[in-house]
Amino acid sequence: MTNRERAMAVLNYRSYDRLPIVHFGFWRETLIKWGNQGHITMEQAMSWGDCTPVDKQISDKLGFDFGWYNCFSPNTGLFPAFDEQVIEESADGTQKVLDCNGAIVLRKSGAGSIPAEIDHLLKNRISWEEHYLPKLQFARERVTSCDINTGTEFKPFLNGGLDFLKNFSRENPVGLFCGSLFGQIRNWLGVEGISYLYFDDEPLYDEIISTVGELCYQCTEMALSSGAKFDFAHFWEDICFKNGPLVAPSVFNKKVGPYYKRITDLVRSYGIKIVSLDCDGLIDSLIPTWLNNGVNTMFPIEVGTWRAEITPWRKKYGKELRGVGGMDKTVFALDSKAIDAEIERLRPIIELGGYIPCPDHRIAPDAKWENVQYYCERIRQVFA
Repeated sequence: MTNRERAMAVLNYRSYDRLPIVHFGFWRETLIKWGNQGHITMEQAMSWGDCTPVDKQISDKLGFDFGWYNCFSPNTGLFPAFDEQVIEESADGTQKVLDCNGAIVLRKSGAGSIPAEIDHLLKNRISWEEHYLPKLQFARERVTSCDINTGTEFKPFLNGGLDFLKNFSRENPVGLFCGSLFGQIRNWLGVEGISYLYFDDEPLYDEIISTVGELCYQCTEMALSSGAKFDFAHFWEDICFKNGPLVAPSVFNKKVGPYYKRITDLVRSYGIKIVSLDCDGLIDSLIPTWLNNGVNTMFPIEVGTWRAEITPWRKKYGKELRGVGGMDKTVFALDSKAIDAEIERLRPIIELGGYIPCPDHRIAPDAKWENVQYYCERIRQVFA
């Protein structure tokens, strides 16, 4: 079987020859460390990207089959994005920057964390209509000129407009990225801004969501109607943290749910059965909205401090809910015994079916190269 056939077999509860060994990429610091140790070249470390040829080279050395983010990704966001501008710089090198989302952030030299947001260009209807609405209009170029993670093969795309796609290998599953229906709006307004907007100007709140939802639908429709074939559809949100969602579940269900349903109905009309969604944090209270509106595969299932896993979700929602993720990557910093224990923890979850284990985020800098290799070897042996 190909990796593509294996992955789709697992997620559709069909028989397979062995479990696919899947990852979700690496921190840059991890690759630099491995480069310094001689496991990979520094050129590979600095040029890595999701599902690129360099990613395949590194994955092959470690023993992984593929990365889950092998997606064709139309531009469903700001088009064009804002040009980044340094607004102010302090004596210690800290910069106040207007970023690509129109957020004003503080960037500190050497800091590895997400920059703190201190202000946002989008505040009200005036700033929406002046700065954002013009950047959210549909154009064919959003699909025909978008980037693609290499490693995929499509039919000649959009009347031959993207001929290079036809030369890619189809060994691995290929997804169609359908956009972000709320998470990117949160990036534009900030958590505080989007929360207040619902109460201060609900009509504008609705208009922003509907504008984004319509744009994502049009991009998805154009990609599907081109004749390109996809194995799964995929969304991104990142709208939860360790204690729960950053939006009231009832509001999310009422305001955003219908746009998910419209897009997932569309992808299913093209024969796509697996619809996955990337959302970090404690997602439990948002699962009903996603599941009821056509999303059936949760990713990356963060183990985190709350020990998230698919088992309680399966008991509550049944086999319609699938998952990719949920492997505790912290064991990569320990030893083979810890890895064996994690694999045994995963065994009954894997046996439920409809689930592919994957390190629950980018593999971190404390990971030991030999431990990651050992994990891949053991998964291949245990779940053959």
